[in-house]
Amino acid sequence: MLDSVLRGLPRASDPNVLVGFETNDDAGVYQLGPEMALVQTVDFFTPIVDDPQTFGQIAAANSLSDIYAMGGKPISALSIVGFPEKGDAEILKRILRGGHSKMAEAKCSVIGGHSIRNDDIQFGYAVTGLIHPQRVWRNVGAHTGDVLLLTKALGTGVLSTALKKDAAAPADLGAAIASMSELNRAASEALLELQEEAGAAHAIHAVTDVTGFGLLGHAREMALGDRERGIEAVSLQLDHTAIRYLPGAEKAAREGFLPGGLKNNREFLGPCVGFRETVPHEFRDLLHDPQTSGGLLIAVAPEFGNEALAVLDKHDVAARRIGVAIPKGKPLLSVQ
Repeated sequence: MLDSVLRGLPRASDPNVLVGFETNDDAGVYQLGPEMALVQTVDFFTPIVDDPQTFGQIAAANSLSDIYAMGGKPISALSIVGFPEKGDAEILKRILRGGHSKMAEAKCSVIGGHSIRNDDIQFGYAVTGLIHPQRVWRNVGAHTGDVLLLTKALGTGVLSTALKKDAAAPADLGAAIASMSELNRAASEALLELQEEAGAAHAIHAVTDVTGFGLLGHAREMALGDRERGIEAVSLQLDHTAIRYLPGAEKAAREGFLPGGLKNNREFLGPCVGFRETVPHEFRDLLHDPQTSGGLLIAVAPEFGNEALAVLDKHDVAARRIGVAIPKGKPLLSVQ
């Protein structure tokens, strides 16, 4: 809804706005000087797990993710809280404690916030980071031949839905919580390290974190190109067998624990996606599955594909090569 409204507003005329809302990027970027810019984002949602402190940690990791996806370093955050008027204050304390612990892990200072009375619990952060104006990763810009990498497993949406139906195995839920609570900091730092190596300054063509639009929705954005930067649109070929899935995710999808967002994603993408007949339906659903605090999807120049995987592995990031960018054709996204 917000996206459709923003598109009807005038674009920012301030030349210091390096990234606005025009391409649905993960965060906005505002230049302060030749070598420094602010990167800003905001995200909040209702609880997806039962434990308040765990929910706080996941909400914080999710909010920080956009900063990491742009290549920035988070420095400060403002809490955003919606809480019932007669709610248990101890629950709110535990949510905030969980969020603070994750922000401390990110070395990001919580410096205030805002709360409202609300029937449903809502929690998240507005996060500010620092970034070099010439080293901003966009969610658009994949080039023909690029290797596609993904740093986390899929399946948080179907597993969260199974949890609401009391159908999630404890071990499967634990794996999903660990994934959602994990910062994308190590992956971001690994990619920055790759860029700093001789000859690799332009190795990374596009980066985004996989969240509510699912893997295919965010992959579509990456394929669209950017006329202002002279980047042509491409098509993406994905291999569903190369992607990691959370324990229990295939079973949850097969048994029909599909969140509403998954169905919306599938309807929105429609003819943009083509599946080979051999791709099972549960995997088709998982590629549309909306993720919470998902991994980074990365388009890297083909000559740096192995090097990128190596540096990610050095930072203990279990990235997978999941596809390739090819000249634009139909469908925009093909899955085998």
